[in-house]
Amino acid sequence: MTGPARPEERLAAALARLILDPLAPPARHIAVGAASPIPAAACWLVAKLGHPVRLSLLHKRSGNPFTEGSRELFDLTGQGRIDLFFLGGGQIDGEANINLIGTGEWPGMGVRFPGSFGSAFMYLMTPRTILFREEHSPRVLVPRVDHLSAPGTSPPQVFRRGTAQALVTGRCVFRFDPARARFALESAHPGETAASIRAETGFDYDAPEDVPVTPDPTPEELALLRGPVRDEMAETYPDFCARLWGAPATA
Repeated sequence: MTGPARPEERLAAALARLILDPLAPPARHIAVGAASPIPAAACWLVAKLGHPVRLSLLHKRSGNPFTEGSRELFDLTGQGRIDLFFLGGGQIDGEANINLIGTGEWPGMGVRFPGSFGSAFMYLMTPRTILFREEHSPRVLVPRVDHLSAPGTSPPQVFRRGTAQALVTGRCVFRFDPARARFALESAHPGETAASIRAETGFDYDAPEDVPVTPDPTPEELALLRGPVRDEMAETYPDFCARLWGAPATA
């Protein structure tokens, strides 16, 4: 496959840059949950660029290190052996709180989301969390979540190892400041403007006067995504890989 970067490839490259942020704690062991092909692509891209990182895919079809499923992931995280995780939400608000329960009155009977599962534990016990949601709209990015599955920040007496590093959406990249419990717009994806992002975001945030454009993947990154990364992902995410890149070279 040739041609310009596709939106999914741009998102993977943006996530990879966040993973490699030199100002953030090192990401030596990254875990990726179910239904997360773009974060998985970002992690594989980091590995194929030559960075020493261990990647654990919770739903890897073969060679899965989690032989007992999520219980082992939670054990590793509790022991401080997972450095980075990805979380999303049916709703995400400006304090990096996430809602995976539903909308409307308790128990969230307006729209039902898949459920919190281990999100609260992972959010508090992982040193770095990158929030990721392709849809960027006022129904997802809300002033305040209807129900709290996992908090973006906690009181001083509550032990937690870390919080959100950033929020990446289909429109932009936000950085999170836990001291202020507030996002700041870091970059807008090509085709977006400061005004278009503001109009589609339900929460308030900080923004520079001139908003940088999210960089496209480099030629090297595109070649890796469309070759070695695709080959690594084809078994676990066959539909995603076929839609984006076609059949793997090793098929």
